[in-house]
Amino acid sequence: MLTIEEILETIKMVQEENLDIRTITMGISLRDCCDSDHRVACRKIYDKITRLAGSLVKTGDDIAREYGLPIVNKRISVTPISLVAESGDADSYLEYAYTLDRAAEAVGVNFIGGFSALVHKGFTGGDIKLIESLPAALSSTERVCASVNVATSRAGINMDAIIMASSAIKKIAALTAERDSIGCAKLVVFANVPEDNPFMAGAFHGIGEAACVINTGVSGPGVVKSAIKRAGNVDLGALSEVIKKMAFKITRMGELVGRETASRIGVPFGIVDVSLAPTPAVGDSVAEILEEMGLQRCGAPGSTAALALLNDAVKKGGAMASSYVGGLSGAFIPVSEDAGMISAVDDGALTLEKLEAMTAVCSVGLDMIAIPGDTPLETIAAMIADEAAIGVFNHKTTAVRVIPAHGKKVGDRVEFGGLLGHAPVMPVNSFSAEKFVHRGGRIPAPIHSLRN
Repeated sequence: MLTIEEILETIKMVQEENLDIRTITMGISLRDCCDSDHRVACRKIYDKITRLAGSLVKTGDDIAREYGLPIVNKRISVTPISLVAESGDADSYLEYAYTLDRAAEAVGVNFIGGFSALVHKGFTGGDIKLIESLPAALSSTERVCASVNVATSRAGINMDAIIMASSAIKKIAALTAERDSIGCAKLVVFANVPEDNPFMAGAFHGIGEAACVINTGVSGPGVVKSAIKRAGNVDLGALSEVIKKMAFKITRMGELVGRETASRIGVPFGIVDVSLAPTPAVGDSVAEILEEMGLQRCGAPGSTAALALLNDAVKKGGAMASSYVGGLSGAFIPVSEDAGMISAVDDGALTLEKLEAMTAVCSVGLDMIAIPGDTPLETIAAMIADEAAIGVFNHKTTAVRVIPAHGKKVGDRVEFGGLLGHAPVMPVNSFSAEKFVHRGGRIPAPIHSLRN
């Protein structure tokens, strides 16, 4: 039973500190939609998505109104399309992307994730077709999001997959050049991808998941920043406790909304992802949390240590609040989506190299970073490989969502609008890794993968 004090506290967090349910995401298995005729498969996919998710948006709106909690996005994730489409006769998977886009529009969600392939150890014919379809798919649809998992701690790093993904990124950037290469914002390249992530663009419905589930993603950077400010000049151990307690409250709210949504729709509840996912709004910034902790500017020495404390405390608070915490729980550091990060880059405090160091302890990786449009494919591949190495050798999820902004150079800006925000084009190390990445093959898994 909630006390009146807790209710009032929640109202304040919503009204003054940007607390929200960032997304309710319905995960849908499409494994029973496979068909040798791709047109039949696409019809099955459309029918299943619209049938199961037809009431998702209305249910979310009803709950938001009844509980007084903002639910910003309603989304869908599906079985990786490379698995569903492989038994079909299509030479390209573009028609599958169009089908997902039409289904997402029909039910009213803003994004649908799962135009994805899992290629951390090798390729099938379906995987190759999907990756080759990415440029056309992401440049000609509005709601479709994609991901490619190129590495795991058990399998190592598939450099051939990284090269293919990097080539797709360059092509997508060119095809969406008139919109500052926004198509690249809908593709995430992962290491150790989670199968229950509700956040876009990397969400898909994993093969170990139930037929249909509801996952929620909760975000509250402004709430955490305010709690730290109220705590005053306490030591770091006490600061961790402050963050844990706030993460506990945020998680409980997210699970309440997730379970209520699942109950009304009639499907199981999956997980709550308690992530400090920033927005371009002032006061809704992970960078500003780090600065409230005592850094003059995000990116200063100490930023990695401060982010490690924050990420760990958020996870511990979430784990205390729910037995079903999953996804990418922790703290995101997307540059274009965080007003504090943008400001730190503009001031010269935050560099690409420092961001890479911070990805060793954040919940994802190099996220929503704009780089010059003429950055070589091989340099992008090397950036992805570096992030994959951090993930593989530390048994954590890492990812890259990078935008080589076509026709842009260092100092220019990209403008995406909405939650995707805007960002300065950041400089990239100009020395080449061409010979290294074109060796190809697979970087073997680390010795600590042999844990059976």
